[in-house]
Amino acid sequence: MASPASLSAAAPVSHTLQVNGIDLHYEITGAGDDLLLLHSGTHTTRMWDGFVERFSANHRIINVDLRGHGGSTNPDKEWSTRLFASDVLALLDHLGVSSCQAIGASAGAMTLLHIATQQPQRIEKMIVIGVGTYLPASCREKLAPVNPDLFNEAAWQNLRAKHTSGDDQIRALYAWVASLAESYNDMTFTPPYLSTITATTLVVHGDRDYCFPASMAWDIYDAIPDSYLWVVPNGGHVPITGPNAAAFADTAVEFLSGSWSRQ
Repeated sequence: MASPASLSAAAPVSHTLQVNGIDLHYEITGAGDDLLLLHSGTHTTRMWDGFVERFSANHRIINVDLRGHGGSTNPDKEWSTRLFASDVLALLDHLGVSSCQAIGASAGAMTLLHIATQQPQRIEKMIVIGVGTYLPASCREKLAPVNPDLFNEAAWQNLRAKHTSGDDQIRALYAWVASLAESYNDMTFTPPYLSTITATTLVVHGDRDYCFPASMAWDIYDAIPDSYLWVVPNGGHVPITGPNAAAFADTAVEFLSGSWSRQ
């Protein structure tokens, strides 16, 4: 049998599942307890490249391209984090995963909140990064004018490398982002609703998040019964890259290991 070290160094194995009218792309790496990774909006599985080897030393990584992102299709151009949650739950059913640990960022974290409230038993532990209870007006103002036709060529080349179905996919993806400015029934989590979450939860938030004020991170932490809060000083939206990457990896591994106690 291969050692954990050799398993963690193995290349991810790509798969496609036809579910809910889409082709859902996902990658499996490593072995052990299942760890689900959900990227932020407009990103892909590649968002986690700097962390997968570390995490897969003790976990089987299930790394998903949300619908319309990366290698996942979205022919009907239907978008919502509720739909993302439905897709991911169907994938877990397909894989025979009755419960797992999970990490999600921004839209991926919103997706996890939907999963953890709809089917609490499916998530044992989770880390939600850059997430809020709703989209405040200040965030909507920033999302409304988003238009990829204003991006420079370097940005377009970066997007084309990640999203494999061409420029129409990219335009549809950013049309969804802009439409969030007028969305009021998808990302809404009240304290009573959050209190139904049974997963041990770590809320990670930057105190300079452009979209969600740090007070929302506190509200989520305060509502989820078994939770922890890490506010990253001078951290922006999803503050786990650059100088924060190593600290996040260390903290995530320690949290997921179950060594933390609120006593």
